Amino acid sequence: MVKFFRSGNPLTVVLLLMYTLLVKFYYLLHPSSYLADGNEGLLYDLLVGWMSMVFGKSPFFFTSLAVLILLLQALLVTKIVNHQRLFSRPNYLPAMAYMLFTSLYEGWNLFSPGLLVNLVMLWVISNITLLYTRTSARDVVFNIGFALGVSGLFYFPATIFCVLLWLSLLIMRPFRLAEWIIALLGLVCPIYLLSTYLFLTDQWALFAKIPRIGLEVPVIGNYKVWGAMAVSVFFFVLGWLLLQRTLKKMLIQGRKIWSVLAVYVFIAMMVPFFNMQFSPAYWVLAILPLSLFVANAYWSIVNNTVANVVHVLTLVYVIVMQYFSKN
Repeated sequence: MVKFFRSGNPLTVVLLLMYTLLVKFYYLLHPSSYLADGNEGLLYDLLVGWMSMVFGKSPFFFTSLAVLILLLQALLVTKIVNHQRLFSRPNYLPAMAYMLFTSLYEGWNLFSPGLLVNLVMLWVISNITLLYTRTSARDVVFNIGFALGVSGLFYFPATIFCVLLWLSLLIMRPFRLAEWIIALLGLVCPIYLLSTYLFLTDQWALFAKIPRIGLEVPVIGNYKVWGAMAVSVFFFVLGWLLLQRTLKKMLIQGRKIWSVLAVYVFIAMMVPFFNMQFSPAYWVLAILPLSLFVANAYWSIVNNTVANVVHVLTLVYVIVMQYFSKN
């Protein structure tokens, strides 16, 4: 199956749809409602409140919507990768990897603030790739900061991704203090505008739902979480090590983008620790960039038989965890 996803043929999207039904069928068969654990932001509360009023609180509706969003994200991240030529040929391995690895844990298939933030982060990372070629990047930096500020209104700890923007500026461009300040202004702007609106409309009490952030070092007792993270980290390390063989042959821009993606993985893994209440569901933020390193692992395994064996073992693990393990 890996052989087909190595192809850049647009018809591979049909195979991706079938693959999505395979790895997500259990979650569609046993749907869950949207995530509401006390970490969500004001806009997320308002959004799910409106959706519940219009469409009801059907678990199947919210799970189906989450799967569709995951599929859309898989296609978008593949488009970004192929546009930036991070691989020697266009392929759909990032989409396959993203759909497979989000299936490792049930919480990564819920309609959640993290899932919505990932949509914003796709736009953010797409614009970060433009920083290297821009003579002046102040407008791009402000727009990225503004997008991160909006994501913070859905899930406030997502504002920590401003660190990713600053580190990306260090990697992609010469240091310019003005760009760092503009990034911070962009980050604060959506929160300031919403606060002003709440004050003028006498809804200031809602402001308390915006800055939901804490610091918690959890004790994780769920073996499914440990298993999902162990498999994910293993493939990230494998993908990074295999990347070193081709990194020197890439253009400078390609090398810098891969470096930014590695930083993105580490920061995204840290973000859930700043929740009011820790939830492993927010590690879906890290699965998005991590899936690119998984795709590189499959891409770098030239022997199709070996690649298929590795894929089948991962797929079997996913199925076993879904259908045959205790909840």
